[in-house]
Amino acid sequence: MVERGDAIPSVAVKLVDANGITDATADAILGQGTVAFFSVPGAFTPTCHVNHLPSFLANAQKLADAGATRIVCASVNDHHVMKAWAEATGSLGIIDFVADGNGDLATALGLAQDKTDVGMGKRFQRTALVIRDGLVQSVFVEDGPGISASGAPAVLMALEETHA
Repeated sequence: MVERGDAIPSVAVKLVDANGITDATADAILGQGTVAFFSVPGAFTPTCHVNHLPSFLANAQKLADAGATRIVCASVNDHHVMKAWAEATGSLGIIDFVADGNGDLATALGLAQDKTDVGMGKRFQRTALVIRDGLVQSVFVEDGPGISASGAPAVLMALEETHA
């Protein structure tokens, strides 16, 4: 599993942002500035849609004020789903989205989980990272259902501690 000090791997993904959908690599997306990165098991899934993404959207300005130059959400979904989710939540242009359709980034970070027992295949664990210039500074991984460790408040506290 990804740890503090690890570099973000160069893994092919799709970036969904205000400019559209582009081919990119994770290290190019997450490698510059201070990034508040969070991963979810699936776009439009209940906890992700109702709690996790909205916590980052609601705190976007506070995260920026604490030093985040970019907020990025990743999921093992295709880029069409991620774009629809970004638009449906009003997040497009505020949060950038990484479509990790095959779960390659989730695997490279050691954050893949097997959800075949509930018909979802390989997915990201619910996680948040603070990344500075491509190096992981903080790791927040949920150890059960719901959001306690990986929501925007935890990331905000980590940013505030190091930004002061």
